[in-house]
Amino acid sequence: MVRVHANGLDWVPGGVSGGDRAADAALAGAETVGGLVSVALAALGAGVRERGGPLPAGGPAAVARAVARFDPLPVDGVGAEAAIAELSAVLAAGSADPVDPWCTAHLHCPPLAVAAAADLVASVLNPSMDSWDQAPAASALERSLTDSVARLCYPAAESPDALVTSGGTESNLTAMLLARETLGPDVVPVCGANAHHSVARAAWLLGLPRPVVVRTHLDKVDPRALADALAELDRPAVVTATAGTTNSGAIDPLTEIADITHAAGAWLHVDAAYGGALLFSTRRHQLAGIDRADSIALDLHKLGWQPIAAGVLSCRDTALTARLSTNADYLNADDDTEAGLPDLLGRSLRTSRRPDAFKIAVTARALGTAGIGELVDRCCDTATHVARAVASHPALRLWGEPTLSTILLRPRVADLSDDGDALVAAVRRGLLDEGAAVLGRATMPDDDGTPRLWLKLTLLHPHATPGDYLPLLDLVADKAERCR
Repeated sequence: MVRVHANGLDWVPGGVSGGDRAADAALAGAETVGGLVSVALAALGAGVRERGGPLPAGGPAAVARAVARFDPLPVDGVGAEAAIAELSAVLAAGSADPVDPWCTAHLHCPPLAVAAAADLVASVLNPSMDSWDQAPAASALERSLTDSVARLCYPAAESPDALVTSGGTESNLTAMLLARETLGPDVVPVCGANAHHSVARAAWLLGLPRPVVVRTHLDKVDPRALADALAELDRPAVVTATAGTTNSGAIDPLTEIADITHAAGAWLHVDAAYGGALLFSTRRHQLAGIDRADSIALDLHKLGWQPIAAGVLSCRDTALTARLSTNADYLNADDDTEAGLPDLLGRSLRTSRRPDAFKIAVTARALGTAGIGELVDRCCDTATHVARAVASHPALRLWGEPTLSTILLRPRVADLSDDGDALVAAVRRGLLDEGAAVLGRATMPDDDGTPRLWLKLTLLHPHATPGDYLPLLDLVADKAERCR
């Protein structure tokens, strides 16, 4: 155990044996962490003030110069307070900050304070979720949370289950693995052209064929095209539908897709990493049919306001997740399991992993599912109002009405340019370089079917108002004129 009080490296909660001595050590360590947190927060505030906007100006070169002032692996240390102050300040000054409403390019949320505080507790206690003797309370709490999430996804199922993951990519990979283990090694992945890139990567990692890609309309899978694709296969299939596409937030017609996949004997996985949070909200009806899927991916570090990572994979039956079971004698020996110690190793593709369920549980207990749902509704309502402002803006065009909280827009001057997509890209990069705004990009078919580049706003700040975004629309229009 490190005991160097001078530089704050004395926090090891269980580092002294014996009840009173252990408690004293824990309390002393907590005080040390508290002091360092105060230093870190002060440095964070200084860095935010230095940045002065949603991201640093000057682009990658300026950030690299700022970071290069500090050796991250020196021979001689500078002490805990100096290190946390220096690097917290440089990180904050050089960050894209999702707390700023104009940081709106990605599914990158501002974490709730309660979730960030809970994440600190998890870091201090440092449970490892690969065996019960490393995480007694954390594992019990995780199981309670995953049971509740599974029941939320599958309210009528007899024995649904859920696993904590690092996010949609791991969830999609795990779901495809479970489909392969259930249907056999010759299973064929099938997905829409709107599917997340991780679906194809999961197929590659598992040694499966490249996915059969089904055409989409308005960023949603065409059910007839899906039925035709499955009819042409002579092998079992795993179909991935999307509830909340990355480009537009569109939701595939889940009920129709469930009918088609079940008739074909295919596995249905719904990637609801973005849209799954509607399960908490008054908009739950938009996910009608999702409970007919074999597996569902949810990400609570999107519309759930958790620090990354906070993913969940739900399955309709525990028999499916049981296929992940594996054995390592030092973690889940058979006699330990028979004696009643919970087996955690089969609850993830990972071995060592953080207790990410803790921050989710703290947040849910603080807000309740109704409170989380209210935040989801706020973001979606704000997107609806901002989309109307785009549609009425004389210098901008709206791609379509938002399904969730994503808005696609395009400066009208781009349609007058010989290379309108290049102009749109220049607008985005120019605003990034100035540190003025973080906008996303998406190539989507226009009304005439021609693929064109659009700017993307993904509104995940539950306390931002439509008025916060109206000056951003004017800024985009003005920047487009200057880029002509």
